[in-house]
Amino acid sequence: MTAHLSPLLQKARRLGIRHPADLENVARSRGLHYFVGPDRDPHRERAPIPAEDPSLFSNEELVIALIHPSSAYSFNRIRMAGAMMAAKGVSAEKLERLARQERCEAVVRHIAQCGSTAEPDNPFWLTLLDRLPETPPDCTDLLPQRSRFVAMSGLNRHGRQNTLQWIRPLA
Repeated sequence: MTAHLSPLLQKARRLGIRHPADLENVARSRGLHYFVGPDRDPHRERAPIPAEDPSLFSNEELVIALIHPSSAYSFNRIRMAGAMMAAKGVSAEKLERLARQERCEAVVRHIAQCGSTAEPDNPFWLTLLDRLPETPPDCTDLLPQRSRFVAMSGLNRHGRQNTLQWIRPLA
């Protein structure tokens, strides 16, 4: 089988994103302060400024780059991708097209299924699920469960209630 030459990762390299840690830093710069990264090599601590501009590297592209199959598996990056999917202005159509192009529909579908159960009234998740192939991912045991994409409160002013809130970028 020939290797997939990813146009998305080639674009990321042109913008100076060389390592998965750079993608995580871009996501943090776009409002994912919830995810604190471990200490990294100080020479790679900040992502390049051009990639931090959403007009040069869109949130949809960032989502797919975070979960790209050619990168080493990272539970944290999958969770970051789930949070970035819920960012304001993310297009389900663009996300689906990029997921097909970069061969990661199964992971995007898994995240969308988690999103649709956590936020059943959010039309974004349903639109995305309608656009993706219905085959279940063959790697569900490796993917985070729904509880890893949400913040849950067990006790609030109304007593004991389990309230789910999908984690989103703050910016």
